[in-house]
Amino acid sequence: MRTVLVVDDEAQLLRALQVNLHAEGYSVLTALDGAAALLHAENSRPDIIVLDLGLPDINGVDVITRIRRTSNTPIIVLSARHGSVDKVRALDAGADDYVTKPFGLDELLARLRVAERRLGSSDGGEQPGNIDVGDFQVDLASQKVTRDGAPVRLTPREWGILQLLVRNPGRLITQQQMLAKIWGPGYGNETHYLRVYMGQLRRKLEADPARPRHLLTEAGMGYRFEP
Repeated sequence: MRTVLVVDDEAQLLRALQVNLHAEGYSVLTALDGAAALLHAENSRPDIIVLDLGLPDINGVDVITRIRRTSNTPIIVLSARHGSVDKVRALDAGADDYVTKPFGLDELLARLRVAERRLGSSDGGEQPGNIDVGDFQVDLASQKVTRDGAPVRLTPREWGILQLLVRNPGRLITQQQMLAKIWGPGYGNETHYLRVYMGQLRRKLEADPARPRHLLTEAGMGYRFEP
């Protein structure tokens, strides 16, 4: 049974999530503020953390930063802020995903399943070596990509982007994270590079590049690979 720590200063929402997640088979810890969240993160070692950004004592981004000093526990952000800036700050601080309030339980459960898949590949299973999504196949060990049985030639930048995405299925990779990883820390504002290279990847790999199924854009924030 996975343990989920839910952090939110709305007591009614916290109780509802505790009941519903428990009914879905999770063990649930709760915290009403950042200080309690940090104590739980250190002492209780939850498998997944669901964290509201608008906490009364410590900014949610600061909570993420402090957790990331000692832990790689998946963090799903809850945010009532619909603008992308706060979400990007949280993701850049180390959050793995986000859900915007108001949200449905089905959406949160889907994000939890994504986090569990990441846990399965990192704390007890093997890292993926071969990814087959039907439209294309990726062999990470040999750094080869095929489509309909035919090899696909990728540039080093295209391979770097694709590898980063497929190693993190379902996880939103921010533009800044991708630029720093592929181009280097001095390229944080060159987001137009990503649009060009993602367009090239989709033309090479997606069945319908105009309506991609696997290499997805989160407008203003980043990119996500959906198997």
